[in-house]
Amino acid sequence: MTHQTFKRAAVFTAMAVCGLTAQAADWSDTAIGYRYGTDFAEPFNNNAIRKNILNLSHVSGYKYGINFFNADVLLSDEKDPSAVGASSGAQEVYVVYRHTLDLGKVSGKSFKFGPVRGVGVTAGFDVNTKSDAGYNSKKRMLVAGPTLMLDVPGFLNVSLLALWESNAPFNGYTGISTNRYTYDTHPMINLAWGIPFSIGTVPLSFEGFANFIAAKGKNEFGADTAAETNIDMQVMYDLSAAVGASKNTFKLGFEYQYWKNKFGNDTAGAAGQGATARTPMVRAEYHF
Repeated sequence: MTHQTFKRAAVFTAMAVCGLTAQAADWSDTAIGYRYGTDFAEPFNNNAIRKNILNLSHVSGYKYGINFFNADVLLSDEKDPSAVGASSGAQEVYVVYRHTLDLGKVSGKSFKFGPVRGVGVTAGFDVNTKSDAGYNSKKRMLVAGPTLMLDVPGFLNVSLLALWESNAPFNGYTGISTNRYTYDTHPMINLAWGIPFSIGTVPLSFEGFANFIAAKGKNEFGADTAAETNIDMQVMYDLSAAVGASKNTFKLGFEYQYWKNKFGNDTAGAAGQGATARTPMVRAEYHF
């Protein structure tokens, strides 16, 4: 998939989503958040990295499905430098958009069977840009595939998605810029969930996602890529009542990320131990 094709598809999707949400949103939840951890990892970097992460997310439902948008601004410390010899840390923006079309709502028929309450089709994109010394990622990725919506409190969606991914990095050490390179189309199994529960009278929720991503062929430098496992989960406490706010307004919790073979870099290869992240974080959110 060419860069121009990606841009046209992303723009078309964004315009369609804006039209749908503006005309027919039945409900929505927008949140700003903050995460902090001291043990982040990056491939080809064996340092433990401290990151502050600012977040904006939005989810809304309309007659035929759900829209999800998330933007993270990730601010690294000097262990993940912004340039060769720099004492400042790298900065990254990572944006995710997904739209799930509920086939039952579109057709007026029931797709419920066993533990499944509904069937949908999910499509969307990922975009990132990062200013760091070694790689300077410019990721572009389209995703599409079927989704099963399981019958649980809250939600648990399981999707099988095809990924069309490309990148155009710039190596700050060698000064070499790589033309946009497209990886092999490859599959991903995605789980996304938000399940409320309580311990006594304490309102809690178990939230997160898990991505199991197949290898994507050769990378832009001719090396083999590896399959990835990226699990990011959190337990959140709804402290809204304690501060006199409406339910689910303020949340505070603990998050943990496990990411093996990050970005397709093999931990057993030259990328080293930095290609696998085991990162605890604290997380705070304000919903409106």
